[in-house]
Amino acid sequence: MKDRWVLVAVAGALSFVAMLDMNIVNVALADIAEGLHVSAATAQWAALGYQLPVVALLLPVGRWLDGAGTRPALLGATVGFALCSALAALSPWAAWLIAARIGQGACGAVLFVLMPVLAIRAVRPEARARAMSVPATLGPLGAVTGPAVGGLLLDHLGWRWVFLVKIPFCLLALIVAWKAMPADGALRVPDRRALADSLAVAGGLAALLLALTLGSEKPTWFLLAAAAVPPLWWWLRGPGGRPVTGVLRAAGLFRAHGAVLTLAAGFAAMHYVVALHLQRDDGVSATATGLTVLAFPLGMALAGPLGGRLADRYGPRRVAVTGASLTAAGLLLLVPLGDGWSPPEVAWRLALAGVGMGLNGGPTQALVMGAAPAERTATVGSTVQVARSLGFTLGPALATAAWALAGPGPGDGTRAGLALAAVSACLAVPLLALPGRRKAAVPERATDTVST
Repeated sequence: MKDRWVLVAVAGALSFVAMLDMNIVNVALADIAEGLHVSAATAQWAALGYQLPVVALLLPVGRWLDGAGTRPALLGATVGFALCSALAALSPWAAWLIAARIGQGACGAVLFVLMPVLAIRAVRPEARARAMSVPATLGPLGAVTGPAVGGLLLDHLGWRWVFLVKIPFCLLALIVAWKAMPADGALRVPDRRALADSLAVAGGLAALLLALTLGSEKPTWFLLAAAAVPPLWWWLRGPGGRPVTGVLRAAGLFRAHGAVLTLAAGFAAMHYVVALHLQRDDGVSATATGLTVLAFPLGMALAGPLGGRLADRYGPRRVAVTGASLTAAGLLLLVPLGDGWSPPEVAWRLALAGVGMGLNGGPTQALVMGAAPAERTATVGSTVQVARSLGFTLGPALATAAWALAGPGPGDGTRAGLALAAVSACLAVPLLALPGRRKAAVPERATDTVST
């Protein structure tokens, strides 16, 4: 098999663009509200309209894409993503914008599931970690740099360019994928049972994500999380959810998924607390704050390729555990953050945590995807993305709660939020260090077994 690194580059570029869209719109909400003459609450749905379907549809999309053609799914999702971006930029009113963002989120869910699948299938097993490090590094970098890119576009070109900036990347990826990807089958139409399962899991995850997102501002929204339990329980106990949990149990992947979630939650909580502390408590300017927090993605970008190479040579688990340990160490060093700390003192700790995250991303993805049965790679790819997305959402919500419950003294809220972030990252170390126990898989039906 010949390595096709150009397809790995496509996976990385589309991962960056899809994650960029998670945060780039947030800085433009005030301008969108003014431009479309709507309230701030309505404008917020320009962000939620993308985030909700992305997370809610990941699991149904993963099940749907198992056994389906990767090429038509990738081309269709990329075209849809670019088209919905253009429609969002042309929005004459809020309902149009929200509808375009929902469509973009649905296409984004397909891209999120396909990117690790595309990367792992493009190279030989001995280069797997290097390939996986590309989307695993560029995706989170897109999320972190989203606000900075959005701010630049907003200041110089206006809010509509926040949606247009991604189209050239989509078109380039589309051209490369069209030429480089071989034909590998067609898409299949979901049956009634699959649609019912999709509605259940999508509704449950959407309710959970909405509760975590809005609950940080108004705690009563947390009650909405209770509405997520019945549909998710029904799905997990039914023929739609049992194959998913069966694959994870058979491959021993539950602990690795827990590590992905806790690391993402720790990173998101840290990012939220540090930015808030520097601007509100220390009076650091927005520009200086932005440059300080960029130390994390810089460290991540530098360490990401190295993590892949080391994992291919020494094994993904060792490198993943080392990376998680460095991230936990960097966050622990932030816990005693005081009012006298300068931005450089914060930045080197963030850089250390970022190096750890870069070393961890690709090896963890390789560890998980390498253990997945060949016919279930899309399913496992979707579960990893769900774990990461929930972690990104859960982190700020928990940090806000910790801040509110901390004492009234100066710095108490900051330390509580950072301690929560550090504990979350520390949990990932034993979860990755201890390999999960493999079990015999339970077949979906007599003719559909899951190999281990």
